[in-house]
Amino acid sequence: MNYLQSAGAGLAGASALTLLHETVRQFNPDAPRMDLLGMRTIDKYLRKADIQPPQGKQLHTAALVGDVISNTLYYSLAGIGNKDTLWLRAAGLGLAAGIGAIVLPKPMGIGDAPSSRTPQTKAMTVAWYLVGGLATAAILHLLSKDK
Repeated sequence: MNYLQSAGAGLAGASALTLLHETVRQFNPDAPRMDLLGMRTIDKYLRKADIQPPQGKQLHTAALVGDVISNTLYYSLAGIGNKDTLWLRAAGLGLAAGIGAIVLPKPMGIGDAPSSRTPQTKAMTVAWYLVGGLATAAILHLLSKDK
């Protein structure tokens, strides 16, 4: 896989993940709120740099854009390596991201409730990051068939 294909597949995985987050959170009170973690992160680190963070809808949009960009770069790692282990590598990346989304926010000082307030929230967090990894693998698999 070349980097452009990996990045495109990573974008597909990141988009699938963000679409799940943003859709289900509107219907399910236990849904993870990764948008809140993103907004808290932007706010915290811009303030540390003495930069006034955006507010309201602008902050939410910045968080979503940041999530898509960072998740695209992360999921694009699935395209590195042997194509025989693509699905396992992509699933591992997804599971690691989901577990990290539950474990890391509290030590980072941005609160853990948005990703782990209930057992259902935790399960959805891990499952959705796994879906992002598997969506990435599916696109990479389709692209590799062309060769």
